[in-house]
Amino acid sequence: MTSPTDNSTPRPRFIAGAVCPSCKTVDRIVVDLGSDERRCVACGFSEARPQSGTETELATRVTRGKSRLVETKAEPIRLFDPDNEG
Repeated sequence: MTSPTDNSTPRPRFIAGAVCPSCKTVDRIVVDLGSDERRCVACGFSEARPQSGTETELATRVTRGKSRLVETKAEPIRLFDPDNEG
């Protein structure tokens, strides 16, 4: 057994609530901090962590430039009391 102060290769850590993209099993994904990869202990799926700068941001209604320029015109509303029609 290794002590907490042992600086040898770090052990893989389970990620709570993680779902395997291959077999859809919950709580079976481990992250290996030494090799920077995640893998599923149930089906053997393995994936390396993306390198910095290679990921692209998905276009959403928040990230698209034109969507932020559109403003909804304010319109007055009328409230009425159905008990006091008259």
